[in-house]
Amino acid sequence: MSKKCLECGDSIQGRMDKKFCSDQCRSSYNNRLNSDSTNFMRNINNILRKNRRILASLNPNGKTKISKEELDSQGFRFSYYTNEYITKSGNVYHFCYDQGIMKLDNDKFAIVQRKKYVD
Repeated sequence: MSKKCLECGDSIQGRMDKKFCSDQCRSSYNNRLNSDSTNFMRNINNILRKNRRILASLNPNGKTKISKEELDSQGFRFSYYTNEYITKSGNVYHFCYDQGIMKLDNDKFAIVQRKKYVD
């Protein structure tokens, strides 16, 4: 019994556990599997990546304070984040992947980089 390639359907030669006939078929299959299926998802993922890039560029040392005006001028979108973390004291950080932001007084924000101990 010969196995068929998951991408193109051609027969596979070689090891018993092979799933693809070539590296090109393996790459094509995984790219299709991991691509954003709709424009809606693609747009949200682009916003999240842009937010993370903005925070990372403004926070080279892992912890800083910045004005809302500076975030706005960079195009930061406040309503898009990947998760939030609430500290023991009740402060809420909104994270875009590993970069977090917390609102302070007077339109200022604290930016922190996620540490391994933050869940």
